[in-house]
Amino acid sequence: MLIKVYGSAVFGVEATTITVEVNMDKGIGYHLVGLPDNAIKESSYRIAAALKNNGYSLPGKKITINMAPADLRKEGSAYDLPLAIGILVASDQIKAAEVDQYIIMGELSLDGSLQSINGALPIAIKAKEEGYKGFFLPKQNVKEAAIVAGLDVYGVENVQEVIDFFEGKGTLEPTTIDTRAEFYKTLDFPEFDFSDVRGQESIKRCMEIAAAGGHNIILIGPPGAGKTMLAKRLPSILPPMTLREALETTKIHSVAGKLKEVGLMNQRPFRSPHHTISNVALVGGGSYPQPGEISMAHNGVLFLDELPEFKRDVLEVMRQPLEDREVTISRAKFTVTYPSSFMLVASMNPSPSGFFNDPSVPNTSSPHEMQRYLSKISGPLLDRIDIHIEVTPVPFEKLSDDNKAESSVEIRKRVTAARELQSQRFEELSNIHYNAQMNTKQIREFCALDEPSKQLLKTAMERLNLSARAYDRILKVSRTIADLDAAPEIISSHIAEAIQYRSLDRDGWLG
Repeated sequence: MLIKVYGSAVFGVEATTITVEVNMDKGIGYHLVGLPDNAIKESSYRIAAALKNNGYSLPGKKITINMAPADLRKEGSAYDLPLAIGILVASDQIKAAEVDQYIIMGELSLDGSLQSINGALPIAIKAKEEGYKGFFLPKQNVKEAAIVAGLDVYGVENVQEVIDFFEGKGTLEPTTIDTRAEFYKTLDFPEFDFSDVRGQESIKRCMEIAAAGGHNIILIGPPGAGKTMLAKRLPSILPPMTLREALETTKIHSVAGKLKEVGLMNQRPFRSPHHTISNVALVGGGSYPQPGEISMAHNGVLFLDELPEFKRDVLEVMRQPLEDREVTISRAKFTVTYPSSFMLVASMNPSPSGFFNDPSVPNTSSPHEMQRYLSKISGPLLDRIDIHIEVTPVPFEKLSDDNKAESSVEIRKRVTAARELQSQRFEELSNIHYNAQMNTKQIREFCALDEPSKQLLKTAMERLNLSARAYDRILKVSRTIADLDAAPEIISSHIAEAIQYRSLDRDGWLG
């Protein structure tokens, strides 16, 4: 007897439906074909024990299982449940007339209980697209899959619940989630708030501009100046995610298996990898590619603390994703693309000793040591960072000041208003939503300058020896400053402020 059960494989952030064909014949044997990996090949032992412990058995016949399409590599233990159900139906141990109308996924324990899987959300989206009636998966993953409306999503704890459902014995009910209600559960009182930061008004202004336009930013200053403290508070002033952004972000975290017992993500991600991170961990990859830190930070913030301590080759692989806002990982047989539209926030000390231009601390590093330390960060990478700002230590008078600083909620209101202006400006462009995403064509269209502004920028370009890419960055930042002022046109004061935020481009910055 031949039976077909349906599962799914995830490649990148998209799912592909897998047909599990189970055939029973005379003889003895267990043959699994269709490019399964070792985890799937081992499934026969888990399935045999799980079925026996629930009153069923692995039939003593010739069992042939094909996982189609046969030329597509399948990996992981999430196919245990569809294989087990297919064997039970094909061997007439259970009746399941509607089994071909459902996607079934889950890893079996030896007692028949189910372990969580990765990629439940993209699988559910694909199941709905292809017209399946429902989706069976482990209860731990049900919240992320139930985001998809129009699909019956059943969270099950063991294989017996699935069997009872198909035999009409159980009372299994689909899980439903009000996606919009889930999405609007936002935090009005963030854990890290800008009101905690004493002084540093100019740096807060920089952070506000960076958040308003989605600009990359680097903070340069001695230890204890507050660089990490400021960076950790940046997500609290970013505008709330749109529903589309929330779905994109949730999908990536689902593929990486980071969404246990969590539904729709409504907070922007903040990722802060250690400086010992490898290329693959940062951008994604592996023999079966998984998203890296830059994709996990999609629609959020990637914070690289102590930037020169990262290996140079690790930093260089970020250059292309920073520009294209996606990362493509190629293997001999397939290519996957992960989105990586993130805000890069980096911090660094100005020298190996950590101090420079600080009159209270003598500089113990020679110019050669400082040059070698800073040369770990290439010019092309710095060009891709829109805002460079020096952070100086806060004097005691401001540290001990009891006056409460402006809260993140207040700053976020201004940032959100500026983002709304940008949304209106780019409403006809599907892949551009804020100023930092503008390409050269849009910069020419939306960042037109009057004559005084042009002269000011020309003088700055010549004196500071800025690159063409730095020129574009200044225009983008000045457009954001104008948006914060609700000004329709860029004026010379906006250009002057934007030029200040290119510290590392200045000739003679080291001396």
